[in-house]
Amino acid sequence: MKNRLLILIPIISMFISCSDDITDLNKNTKDATVVPAEFLFTNAEKAMMDQVTSTSVNFNIFRLFSQQWTEVQYPQESQYDLTGRKIPDAHWNVYYRDVLRDFKESKNLLLDKKAHFVGSPAEAKALDNKLAIIDILSSYTYGLLVDTFGDIPYTESLDIIKYPQPKYDDAKTIYMDLIAKLTAASHALDKNNGSFDSADLVYHGNTAKWAKFANSLRLRMAINMADVDASYASAQALAAIADGIIASSADSAYLVYTPLQPNTNPLYVDLVASGRNDFLPADTFVNKMNDLSDPRRAEYFTEYPEGSGTYKGGVYGVLNTYANFSHLTPTIKEPEYPGVLFTYSEVEFLLAEASARGMAVAGTPASHYTAAITASMTDWGVAPADIATYLARPDVAYATATGTWQQKIGTQSWIALYNRGFEAWTSYRRLDFPVLNVPPVTYEDADGPIKVVPRRYSYPGAEETLNSTNLKAAVSKIGSNGTSKRIFWDKF
Repeated sequence: MKNRLLILIPIISMFISCSDDITDLNKNTKDATVVPAEFLFTNAEKAMMDQVTSTSVNFNIFRLFSQQWTEVQYPQESQYDLTGRKIPDAHWNVYYRDVLRDFKESKNLLLDKKAHFVGSPAEAKALDNKLAIIDILSSYTYGLLVDTFGDIPYTESLDIIKYPQPKYDDAKTIYMDLIAKLTAASHALDKNNGSFDSADLVYHGNTAKWAKFANSLRLRMAINMADVDASYASAQALAAIADGIIASSADSAYLVYTPLQPNTNPLYVDLVASGRNDFLPADTFVNKMNDLSDPRRAEYFTEYPEGSGTYKGGVYGVLNTYANFSHLTPTIKEPEYPGVLFTYSEVEFLLAEASARGMAVAGTPASHYTAAITASMTDWGVAPADIATYLARPDVAYATATGTWQQKIGTQSWIALYNRGFEAWTSYRRLDFPVLNVPPVTYEDADGPIKVVPRRYSYPGAEETLNSTNLKAAVSKIGSNGTSKRIFWDKF
């Protein structure tokens, strides 16, 4: 009996000393209930870069659409099979769910902080800079979705409570609104103050560089619209240039990955860690570079046969044997190889195009064309003497190269946009050069057998179930959900 009392005394004492309120026992002290705005921003920024960089056939097949690459034993995606792996669904979900939603949550937290702000003037300016950068990257993401699908949910997107079935907004209207938002965000940035600092994986909080990125994006979107509304496009392009665009490779937008997974370049995961050999440089691409004796071949591909000084691409859109062709350069397979959003070379090609279209930009089509090729080759480590030799070729020099300005700029831009499949595909759709080949065998879409290089992704299959009425209205507007339908700016 004495022993039992000795045991009960401390137990009774514990209950006497405790409060009747036991709600604290339900708190999970190990998992965060509120995520800092900076963490959400970083997560969204990385997800955005991963998606545009990846070459997984489940997520990103734009290197195949632009015919820079082809496949080996499984050529379905080179033959335009979008539905077998639900590729449009994955692309859509990453950008809406993993990128835009996190940017929105980050912005909401920052706005709440601003509403209850306590801090120094410099901290207040840094807070405003963070909001402007989120607007810039959200605009980039929405623009990419428009360039992929056409009309998309925009004004009613990202609010599942209020708009569980968001309407699809007009693509041109979205584009013009995005250009306005980019303009406002660029002007709002205080270049003398910081922003996200180390939480920003691209520019590390450098607001001056983010302003140049925003203005360069305005330039790209304006050029995309040139065949739709020439006067508007010219005005917006010139305004963007006046505000300050990317002016050297030091301003280019890169994200440098880390040596260890899960933060390596997605190409390393897809091409090395997977242990698979699923991709080859495409003959469409390699043959053109062979015709021009392009010195970037040594940076883009391995030689075939090894040590021969020659290069051979896999046949686009058919079965290939991996051992019988050149391979992708080891450079892009490094785990730390940077992802790319925008380069100085691309800006110079856009300026060449603007000048060729008659926009009142400084310089000539030839001067910007030459600067663009030079910047691309310099970025890839080509020696200055080899650059000069290439530019002097009659089939490369702007004055003597074959064809219209669209053919000259389109072909060289396509080569310079190597490993940037989405923008290479966009350049091809806008300029209709180079001439790309449709594989001998293709899959079907809503319009039947696919007979042209896809001009858009079909809308995600999940939308047929989750947002059927609004999807049908969007499909009815463009005529079908086929891949041959053109994005609003793709007029020819």
